[in-house]
Amino acid sequence: MWADEAALDEATRRLDGWEASIANRAAQAKELASRVQAMRGTATSADRTIQVTVDASGLLVDLRLDERTRQHSATHTARQILDTTRAAHADLLNRITEATTAILDDEDPTAAALVESYRRRLDPDRDTPDARR
Repeated sequence: MWADEAALDEATRRLDGWEASIANRAAQAKELASRVQAMRGTATSADRTIQVTVDASGLLVDLRLDERTRQHSATHTARQILDTTRAAHADLLNRITEATTAILDDEDPTAAALVESYRRRLDPDRDTPDARR
């Protein structure tokens, strides 16, 4: 089947390299998934009356309101909560981006796709200027 022993050795080396590459990618994916799953994003309002924490999927997991929020209207406080939640999403996205580029190469298309997926989820208004209507 093989013309010579050298061709067989080369094919074996290629297969071994391919197998090692797949094993390495799987280990990187596992490490990244573990890190991302444990991540939180946190932000505090400019006047330090509101602190928001979101989990790795962007869901609100903690909201802290200072007593000073009582001095403001409910509308003002709600707006600040929403703005601070967006800032917490941005913090989470930064953390995910840093972890992704630390584990995967900056030029890796998988890394870019993963970060873009989180960006679309955490900042859906970025590419749709009229989404806030």
